[in-house]
Amino acid sequence: MTPTEIVTDFIAAVERKDVAAAVAMVTDDVSYENMPFGPIAGPDAMAQTLDGFLAPASEIDWQILRQFEHGNTVVNERLDRFKIGEGWLELPIAGFFEITDGKISLWRDYFDIGSYMAQMNELTGN
Repeated sequence: MTPTEIVTDFIAAVERKDVAAAVAMVTDDVSYENMPFGPIAGPDAMAQTLDGFLAPASEIDWQILRQFEHGNTVVNERLDRFKIGEGWLELPIAGFFEITDGKISLWRDYFDIGSYMAQMNELTGN
């Protein structure tokens, strides 16, 4: 599989909320980074974080707006959408993935935490 195919399959697993399948696509020393937070190291910590992040959503739709591959790096611009209650939280993302030996070794997403928190508060009433 090409790096682009690996990332596309990974995103499809996340959209299905199949965290086990997503984590099976990462290296044992994966670094998962949601900027501006510190890195999360390893597949177990990544799975725990993803489970918590995805849990409030009944549906997940991550739209890849642009994506390109350069060597073992895949960069995408996405609109990550989460259905929470009757509404959708929509978060523009710039994602960077590094592929090592056919698995994701780095996943770094840049997004506006203020926008995420404001939308989450509006959708959940918290």
